[in-house]
Amino acid sequence: MDSCPAPDDHTKVPRFKMPPLACDAHCHVFGPAAKFPYAPNRAYTPPDAPKESLAALRKILGIERSVIVQASCHGTDNRAMLDAIATSGGRYRGIAIVDETFTERDYAALQEGGIRGVRFNFVKHLGGMPDMNVFRDVLERIQPLGWHLVVHLDAVDITELSGVFRKLSLPFVIDHMGRVKAGAGLEQEPFRALLELMKLENCWVKVCGSERVSAAGPPFLDAIPFAQALANAAPGRVLWGTDWPHPNVGRHMPNDGDLVDLLPLIAPSGVPR
Repeated sequence: MDSCPAPDDHTKVPRFKMPPLACDAHCHVFGPAAKFPYAPNRAYTPPDAPKESLAALRKILGIERSVIVQASCHGTDNRAMLDAIATSGGRYRGIAIVDETFTERDYAALQEGGIRGVRFNFVKHLGGMPDMNVFRDVLERIQPLGWHLVVHLDAVDITELSGVFRKLSLPFVIDHMGRVKAGAGLEQEPFRALLELMKLENCWVKVCGSERVSAAGPPFLDAIPFAQALANAAPGRVLWGTDWPHPNVGRHMPNDGDLVDLLPLIAPSGVPR
């Protein structure tokens, strides 16, 4: 079981000032493990990153709202996220991880607790392809609730999975620019496939994860052309987030203040929502 480094706790005050009601559309809370244990079958163990740390980060960055995304290290135990939402004064919503054991009562409780979507991991190092029967069953259950789907996948799988996504009738959001690799260039097949998906009215993408996309390292400027291309392809269906506290980030732990300062480079005429 891998362990994750802690986020940079010396968050810089960004030069770019966030607009009113700015929303971090992709962040996490982890633990504290003594209160909200991590899943026994997790692929990695993060350091605790509780709701108090998230609140402190938001204050430094000037972010008023957040969408907390359930990460695989907590599995289907969504309690840490629900606790953060419940104490946020209405400023947080969440994306849950669920499975076939969830009942109508469970979904109703999640809805009441501020959950507005579900996430499925297709990433190989986090377990790979989910059970597609469970995938389809969950989507049938959440559609009447008006929820959306969030998918986390490897770039090499975008082309193959495009057929699955094209059949969806509910909105779906692709995490981290599809985890494409900047070193492979804008003409790489996975990125072309991602741009084709962006032609669908129900497809959204998060232009976060520049540190995951970059091949050059800080300040991750080689990821900017990919984010710009996505924002230009569907400016009304692009989201941004920090991905704090950056689990499994790889070689370079970003500073969240620096990530905020990438926003005016990604969208010079207006920041993603």
